[in-house]
Amino acid sequence: MEQKHILIVSQYFYPEQFRINDIAVEWVRRGYKVTVLTGIPNYPQGKFFEGYGWRKRRRETWSGIDIIRLPIVARGHSSVGLILNYLSFVVSGFFWKVFTKLRPDTIFTYEVSPMTQALIGVWLSKKRKIPNILYVTDLWPQNVEIITGIHSKLVIGPIGKMVNYIYRRCDRIFISSKSFKKDIGSRIGCSEEEANEKVIYWPQYAEDFYKPLSDAPQKEIPRDGVFNIVFAGNIGYAQGLGILVDAAERLRDKNLSVRFNMIGDGRFKQVLIDKIESSGTGKYFNFIDRKPAEEIPEYFFFADALLICLSKSEVFSMTIPAKTQSCMACGKPVLVSADGEVQEIISESGSGLVSDAEDAEGLTENIIDMMNMRRQKLLQMGENALKYSQKHFNKDRLLDQVEKDLFI
Repeated sequence: MEQKHILIVSQYFYPEQFRINDIAVEWVRRGYKVTVLTGIPNYPQGKFFEGYGWRKRRRETWSGIDIIRLPIVARGHSSVGLILNYLSFVVSGFFWKVFTKLRPDTIFTYEVSPMTQALIGVWLSKKRKIPNILYVTDLWPQNVEIITGIHSKLVIGPIGKMVNYIYRRCDRIFISSKSFKKDIGSRIGCSEEEANEKVIYWPQYAEDFYKPLSDAPQKEIPRDGVFNIVFAGNIGYAQGLGILVDAAERLRDKNLSVRFNMIGDGRFKQVLIDKIESSGTGKYFNFIDRKPAEEIPEYFFFADALLICLSKSEVFSMTIPAKTQSCMACGKPVLVSADGEVQEIISESGSGLVSDAEDAEGLTENIIDMMNMRRQKLLQMGENALKYSQKHFNKDRLLDQVEKDLFI
């Protein structure tokens, strides 16, 4: 039997840390030929990774995967840089589509922002007359409004039309959150029955290395009796991490020993550091440089609780952050400062305490409640998280599910 060929379109890929890396590796293990069309790695620090550039390592093979890197503008730390980064990928993708001789059997676009990258899959799908599969983890154009603060119909209107164009030209749309279905269905303009067939809930899973550990090498998280809360991931504006400064001030007023261990990098990091310095709450924070995803469970080992945090917005209330699965798979209590589906998951599973997005008082009260819990109660929360993860976010079952629709 001839080996089936999957083309993955994803603006972000190894060595950038996104779940599509693991999905691609798993498809190779399952016997598929996998090619990834991506950009020059620059996320989240905003500059090209060492050893990569417009003239460096534009083609490479990693874990049996052929990687094609399109020339792009690094995202930098400004809105203009981010826009140029998004546009440069899709412009490069257009010219690549015109000249490429690649003939995959199907296309799978991994859509974390920007949605613009999905245009490449649409174009090549039409040219080669092959299935076009889209996986939506960020809802556009809503995300654009939130991140940029732009609400003008002159800007958002055309973006919305582009999103409609993409959705209508996909054979299957997988969604990471159930709440996305209504919005996408309305944009497709089809009946509820047709939407249920085309738009399919496919939650993210945690990679195999996310698991409870019985021991770990000493890391940069002190074991000094302070209640350690760990946040790992992008320190961006969407995460709403400014709330932690307010929480730290409240905890200081109560003379409570808590430490927010912040692992990662992002466009909001320096802003957050400045807020901390202005408030005089430096002793409540421990910043740790971005780490390979495989090392994160070693840091989670030293955590009393793991933090999931998002800004307040309608679209974020419909989103299940990717770190939800990672945290739960490591079997630790979870603190949520976010609205919507992620609250429902943590509450339903009994794996932590939840408060609304940007509710500093609610988050502070939950931290204090966890600090006052008996150790056995915290251990039970961690066990509940692990059991829920194994039941609802099982990697093999989810990969089996999506595999059925890759070659329509």
